[in-house]
Amino acid sequence: MWRLREMPLLRDPAVRRSLKNFPPIRRSMHAMMKTRRVYYRLFGRAKLKRTLADSPRKRIVIGAWDRCDPDWIPTQRDFLDLLKREDWERFFQPDSVDAMLAEHVWEHLSEEEGRAAAITCFKYLKPGGYLRVAVPDGLHPDPTYVDMVKAGKNPDAGGGAPNQAPTPADQAGNAADHKALYTYKTLRDVFQRAGFRVVLYEYFDEAGAFHLEEWNRNGGTIWRSIRFDPRNSAGRLLSVYPGSIDDYLCYSSIVLDAIKD
Repeated sequence: MWRLREMPLLRDPAVRRSLKNFPPIRRSMHAMMKTRRVYYRLFGRAKLKRTLADSPRKRIVIGAWDRCDPDWIPTQRDFLDLLKREDWERFFQPDSVDAMLAEHVWEHLSEEEGRAAAITCFKYLKPGGYLRVAVPDGLHPDPTYVDMVKAGKNPDAGGGAPNQAPTPADQAGNAADHKALYTYKTLRDVFQRAGFRVVLYEYFDEAGAFHLEEWNRNGGTIWRSIRFDPRNSAGRLLSVYPGSIDDYLCYSSIVLDAIKD
Protein backbone atom coordinates (compact mmCIF):
# COMPACT_ATOMS: atom_id res chain seq x y z
CA MET A 1 0.00 0.00 0.00
CA TRP A 2 2.82 2.41 0.87
CA ARG A 3 4.52 1.73 -2.47
CA LEU A 4 1.37 2.82 -4.29
CA ARG A 5 1.80 6.27 -2.78
CA GLU A 6 5.10 6.64 -4.65
CA MET A 7 3.26 6.69 -7.98
CA PRO A 8 3.38 10.26 -9.41
CA LEU A 9 -0.40 10.72 -9.36
CA LEU A 10 -0.79 9.41 -5.82
CA ARG A 11 1.90 11.70 -4.43
CA ASP A 12 -0.75 14.43 -4.39
CA PRO A 13 -2.57 14.30 -1.02
CA ALA A 14 -5.70 15.78 -2.63
CA VAL A 15 -5.88 12.84 -5.06
CA ARG A 16 -5.42 10.34 -2.24
CA ARG A 17 -8.13 12.01 -0.16
CA SER A 18 -10.54 11.85 -3.10
CA LEU A 19 -9.80 8.17 -3.70
CA LYS A 20 -10.12 7.37 -0.01
CA ASN A 21 -13.58 8.95 0.09
CA PHE A 22 -14.78 6.89 -2.88
CA PRO A 23 -17.38 4.58 -1.21
CA PRO A 24 -16.10 1.20 -2.51
CA ILE A 25 -12.52 2.05 -1.55
CA ARG A 26 -13.59 3.38 1.86
CA ARG A 27 -15.57 0.21 2.59
CA SER A 28 -12.69 -2.01 1.48
CA MET A 29 -10.20 -0.17 3.68
CA HIS A 30 -12.48 -0.33 6.71
CA ALA A 31 -13.02 -4.07 6.19
CA MET A 32 -9.28 -4.63 5.87
CA MET A 33 -8.55 -2.69 9.05
CA LYS A 34 -11.21 -4.57 11.03
CA THR A 35 -9.80 -7.89 9.84
CA ARG A 36 -6.29 -6.88 10.86
CA ARG A 37 -7.39 -5.82 14.33
CA VAL A 38 -9.19 -9.11 14.88
CA TYR A 39 -6.02 -10.92 13.84
CA TYR A 40 -3.86 -8.85 16.18
CA ARG A 41 -6.20 -9.44 19.13
CA LEU A 42 -6.29 -13.20 18.55
CA PHE A 43 -2.72 -13.95 17.51
CA GLY A 44 -0.58 -10.87 18.16
CA ARG A 45 0.75 -11.84 21.59
CA ALA A 46 1.75 -15.35 20.57
CA LYS A 47 3.41 -14.12 17.40
CA LEU A 48 5.37 -11.44 19.27
CA LYS A 49 6.62 -13.98 21.82
CA ARG A 50 7.82 -16.30 19.04
CA THR A 51 9.51 -13.47 17.19
CA LEU A 52 11.28 -12.22 20.30
CA ALA A 53 12.49 -15.74 21.10
CA ASP A 54 13.97 -16.08 17.60
CA SER A 55 15.53 -12.61 17.44
CA PRO A 56 19.08 -12.08 18.73
CA ARG A 57 18.48 -8.31 18.79
CA LYS A 58 15.38 -6.80 20.33
CA ARG A 59 14.53 -3.85 18.08
CA ILE A 60 10.86 -2.94 18.47
CA VAL A 61 8.65 -0.81 16.23
CA ILE A 62 5.68 0.60 18.13
CA GLY A 63 2.51 0.84 16.06
CA ALA A 64 4.04 -0.48 12.86
CA TRP A 65 1.29 -2.49 11.20
CA ASP A 66 3.36 -4.39 8.63
CA ARG A 67 5.74 -1.64 7.51
CA CYS A 68 9.15 -1.74 9.10
CA ASP A 69 12.78 -2.39 8.26
CA PRO A 70 14.20 -5.95 8.16
CA ASP A 71 15.30 -7.28 11.55
CA TRP A 72 12.89 -4.95 13.35
CA ILE A 73 9.89 -6.38 15.19
CA PRO A 74 6.50 -4.74 14.48
CA THR A 75 3.96 -4.41 17.29
CA GLN A 76 0.46 -3.05 17.74
CA ARG A 77 -1.48 -1.48 20.58
CA ASP A 78 -3.77 -4.53 20.64
CA PHE A 79 -1.02 -6.52 22.36
CA LEU A 80 1.67 -3.96 23.29
CA ASP A 81 0.08 -0.78 24.59
CA LEU A 82 2.37 2.05 25.63
CA LEU A 83 0.02 2.83 28.51
CA LYS A 84 -0.43 -0.72 29.88
CA ARG A 85 2.32 -1.79 32.24
CA GLU A 86 1.17 -5.41 32.14
CA ASP A 87 1.77 -5.62 28.39
CA TRP A 88 5.42 -4.65 28.77
CA GLU A 89 5.93 -6.90 31.79
CA ARG A 90 4.56 -9.83 29.77
CA PHE A 91 7.17 -9.53 27.01
CA PHE A 92 10.23 -7.77 28.40
CA GLN A 93 12.56 -7.46 31.34
CA PRO A 94 13.80 -3.99 32.31
CA ASP A 95 16.97 -2.95 30.44
CA SER A 96 16.44 -5.62 27.77
CA VAL A 97 15.42 -3.87 24.52
CA ASP A 98 18.15 -2.75 22.11
CA ALA A 99 16.17 -0.09 20.27
CA MET A 100 12.65 1.20 19.67
CA LEU A 101 11.05 3.21 16.89
CA ALA A 102 7.76 5.11 17.01
CA GLU A 103 6.75 6.98 13.86
CA HIS A 104 3.72 9.22 14.30
CA VAL A 105 2.62 7.59 17.54
CA TRP A 106 3.18 10.16 20.28
CA GLU A 107 0.67 12.61 18.82
CA HIS A 108 -2.04 10.00 19.49
CA LEU A 109 -1.30 10.36 23.22
CA SER A 110 -2.11 13.29 25.46
CA GLU A 111 0.95 15.12 26.78
CA GLU A 112 0.52 13.39 30.16
CA GLU A 113 0.21 10.01 28.46
CA GLY A 114 3.23 10.81 26.33
CA ARG A 115 5.36 11.47 29.41
CA ALA A 116 4.22 8.19 30.98
CA ALA A 117 4.99 6.31 27.75
CA ALA A 118 8.48 7.83 27.61
CA ILE A 119 9.16 6.58 31.16
CA THR A 120 8.03 3.08 30.14
CA CYS A 121 10.36 3.06 27.14
CA PHE A 122 13.26 4.28 29.26
CA LYS A 123 12.67 1.46 31.76
CA TYR A 124 12.83 -1.33 29.17
CA LEU A 125 15.63 -0.02 26.94
CA LYS A 126 19.14 -1.28 27.56
CA PRO A 127 21.69 1.29 28.72
CA GLY A 128 23.05 2.67 25.46
CA GLY A 129 19.78 1.89 23.68
CA TYR A 130 17.61 4.49 22.00
CA LEU A 131 14.09 5.33 20.94
CA ARG A 132 13.71 6.97 17.52
CA VAL A 133 10.60 9.15 17.35
CA ALA A 134 8.80 11.16 14.68
CA VAL A 135 5.70 13.32 15.08
CA PRO A 136 3.99 16.06 13.06
CA ASP A 137 5.75 19.41 13.41
CA GLY A 138 3.74 22.12 15.15
CA LEU A 139 6.12 24.82 13.88
CA HIS A 140 5.77 23.89 10.22
CA PRO A 141 5.32 27.27 8.45
CA ASP A 142 2.53 26.04 6.16
CA PRO A 143 -0.87 26.65 7.81
CA THR A 144 -2.41 23.89 5.68
CA TYR A 145 -0.02 21.37 7.21
CA VAL A 146 -0.73 22.55 10.76
CA ASP A 147 -4.47 22.45 10.21
CA MET A 148 -4.15 18.93 8.82
CA VAL A 149 -2.22 17.54 11.81
CA LYS A 150 -3.45 19.55 14.80
CA ALA A 151 -5.26 17.88 17.68
CA GLY A 152 -9.01 17.90 18.04
CA LYS A 153 -10.04 17.31 14.45
CA ASN A 154 -13.52 16.06 13.59
CA PRO A 155 -13.73 12.29 14.33
CA ASP A 156 -15.72 11.84 11.13
CA ALA A 157 -12.49 12.54 9.24
CA GLY A 158 -11.22 9.05 10.07
CA GLY A 159 -7.91 8.00 11.54
CA GLY A 160 -6.23 5.20 13.43
CA ALA A 161 -6.60 4.09 17.02
CA PRO A 162 -4.73 5.83 19.84
CA ASN A 163 -1.14 4.71 20.61
CA GLN A 164 -0.47 3.49 17.10
CA ALA A 165 0.65 4.94 13.84
CA PRO A 166 -1.96 5.54 11.14
CA THR A 167 -2.74 2.55 9.00
CA PRO A 168 -1.46 2.45 5.44
CA ALA A 169 -4.96 3.47 4.37
CA ASP A 170 -4.90 6.63 6.49
CA GLN A 171 -3.74 9.90 5.05
CA ALA A 172 -0.58 11.30 6.63
CA GLY A 173 -1.66 14.10 8.90
CA ASN A 174 -5.14 12.67 9.47
CA ALA A 175 -5.68 14.09 12.95
CA ALA A 176 -9.04 12.56 13.86
CA ASP A 177 -7.62 11.23 17.12
CA HIS A 178 -4.53 13.37 17.58
CA LYS A 179 -4.25 14.54 21.18
CA ALA A 180 -1.12 16.69 21.00
CA LEU A 181 0.78 18.84 18.54
CA TYR A 182 4.46 19.13 19.43
CA THR A 183 7.25 21.53 18.67
CA TYR A 184 10.86 20.43 18.83
CA LYS A 185 11.13 21.97 22.31
CA THR A 186 8.02 20.37 23.81
CA LEU A 187 8.82 16.95 22.33
CA ARG A 188 12.42 17.14 23.52
CA ASP A 189 11.17 18.00 27.00
CA VAL A 190 8.97 14.88 27.15
CA PHE A 191 11.97 12.59 26.73
CA GLN A 192 14.47 14.60 28.71
CA ARG A 193 12.15 14.48 31.72
CA ALA A 194 12.08 10.69 31.42
CA GLY A 195 15.89 10.57 31.67
CA PHE A 196 16.85 10.45 27.99
CA ARG A 197 19.51 12.44 26.19
CA VAL A 198 17.87 13.83 23.06
CA VAL A 199 19.43 14.32 19.63
CA LEU A 200 17.26 16.30 17.19
CA TYR A 201 17.53 15.50 13.47
CA GLU A 202 14.69 17.24 11.61
CA TYR A 203 12.46 20.11 12.72
CA PHE A 204 11.30 23.65 12.03
CA ASP A 205 12.20 26.42 14.47
CA GLU A 206 10.15 29.41 15.58
CA ALA A 207 11.37 31.49 12.63
CA GLY A 208 10.20 28.89 10.10
CA ALA A 209 13.72 27.69 9.30
CA PHE A 210 14.16 23.98 8.70
CA HIS A 211 16.96 22.18 10.55
CA LEU A 212 18.45 18.92 9.33
CA GLU A 213 21.11 16.71 10.87
CA GLU A 214 21.77 13.54 8.90
CA TRP A 215 20.63 10.38 10.65
CA ASN A 216 21.59 6.79 9.99
CA ARG A 217 18.84 4.80 8.32
CA ASN A 218 20.34 1.62 9.80
CA GLY A 219 19.10 2.89 13.14
CA GLY A 220 15.51 2.73 11.89
CA THR A 221 13.78 4.36 8.92
CA ILE A 222 11.39 7.25 9.45
CA TRP A 223 9.27 7.22 6.32
CA ARG A 224 7.56 10.57 6.89
CA SER A 225 10.82 12.47 6.62
CA ILE A 226 12.33 14.69 3.95
CA ARG A 227 14.54 11.81 2.72
CA PHE A 228 11.94 9.08 2.39
CA ASP A 229 8.50 10.63 2.02
CA PRO A 230 7.57 10.30 -1.67
CA ARG A 231 5.85 13.69 -1.56
CA ASN A 232 9.22 15.36 -1.31
CA SER A 233 11.53 15.79 -4.28
CA ALA A 234 15.05 14.32 -4.22
CA GLY A 235 15.09 14.30 -0.44
CA ARG A 236 14.70 18.06 0.00
CA LEU A 237 11.90 20.52 0.66
CA LEU A 238 10.67 22.14 -2.52
CA SER A 239 9.16 25.13 -0.76
CA VAL A 240 7.87 26.00 2.66
CA TYR A 241 5.95 29.26 2.51
CA PRO A 242 3.82 30.72 1.07
CA GLY A 243 1.86 27.89 -0.51
CA SER A 244 0.19 24.75 0.66
CA ILE A 245 0.91 21.06 0.99
CA ASP A 246 -0.96 20.46 -2.26
CA ASP A 247 1.20 23.02 -4.05
CA TYR A 248 4.59 21.52 -3.33
CA LEU A 249 3.80 17.96 -2.20
CA CYS A 250 6.04 18.29 0.82
CA TYR A 251 5.83 16.59 4.20
CA SER A 252 8.21 16.68 7.13
CA SER A 253 8.21 15.58 10.76
CA ILE A 254 10.06 16.31 13.95
CA VAL A 255 12.59 13.47 14.09
CA LEU A 256 14.77 12.71 17.12
CA ASP A 257 16.60 10.00 18.98
CA ALA A 258 16.02 9.65 22.72
CA ILE A 259 19.12 7.88 24.05
CA LYS A 260 19.43 6.02 27.33
CA ASP A 261 23.03 6.71 28.32
